[in-house]
Amino acid sequence: MLIYAGIDEAGYGPMLGPLCVACSAFVIPNHDPEQGKIDLWHQLRGAVCRKKSDKKHRLAIDDSKNLKGAKKGKAHPLLNLERGVLSFLAQGNELSPCDDDVFRMLGTSLPEEPWYESSTDLPVANQPDQLRIASARLHLSMTDEGIVLGYSGCEMIDVASFNEQVEQSGTKAAVNFTAAMRHVDRIWKQWPDAHPRVLIDRHGGRTHYRELLQFAFPEAFIRIVAEEPSISRYVLQHGDSSLTISFLTEAEKKHLPVALASMIAKYMRELAMIRMNRHFQGLQPQLEPTAGYVQDARRYLADLKPVLEACRVDRRCLVRSC
Repeated sequence: MLIYAGIDEAGYGPMLGPLCVACSAFVIPNHDPEQGKIDLWHQLRGAVCRKKSDKKHRLAIDDSKNLKGAKKGKAHPLLNLERGVLSFLAQGNELSPCDDDVFRMLGTSLPEEPWYESSTDLPVANQPDQLRIASARLHLSMTDEGIVLGYSGCEMIDVASFNEQVEQSGTKAAVNFTAAMRHVDRIWKQWPDAHPRVLIDRHGGRTHYRELLQFAFPEAFIRIVAEEPSISRYVLQHGDSSLTISFLTEAEKKHLPVALASMIAKYMRELAMIRMNRHFQGLQPQLEPTAGYVQDARRYLADLKPVLEACRVDRRCLVRSC
């Protein structure tokens, strides 16, 4: 049996909105990890593909940066992200009618800020009937292959917590890494006897992770398998239980669980931003929404200045320190 997991983030660089770190883990009973890498795009090719536009109307599963549409495009920007994420989360069951349900399914805790209070009806970018068809098709393909999405989760770290954690740890990279390790811990505890394989998209030029892993898992013995420009791989051993974790470049292009994690993280962040924009547009109806990235965030904050002052909004809860 193979436990095949991927972790990725969305919202690492913006000035506004949360950092979301997501994970997806697949249980593949009929695959021996010693046989090498499995290609879930190939295994589930009857229901999924990498392309946004597919003649067979399969689900596009890829790096979220490749799937989010243009703001002024013909289709809703979240069309493909939402279609893929909700289809996997439904697993053949009824689709969630509200974003509160999706946050709950993923273990995502929304910050207690007024701009996150209102909920959003789902889907926001797709027709419910078409989503049901896509979800049912995916469920049939996964059932035929004996593949199960055994874990899916998303940590949402909003601005106040983000700023506090950066102040304590010194870098936003440490905040991102710590959230990823919490996912790893959950996976290891859920399948302690199955030797899970976890893939994480690498950021920056770091190739050495042993000390960071030892800090996260102080009771584990950690063996370095590889520390190369394209991949760093480690085996963690605690008693009779093992876990292999790999940090690699462009992981979302090579491993479907990482691509799905990327999509989940991005979709959760987008749902959070929908709530935030709705709140402030209610206070200032002419306000143009923002995705939270630095240049446009500055415009957004300048336009909102009278409202923020009148409502006495603490900028440390709204604007990131780095």
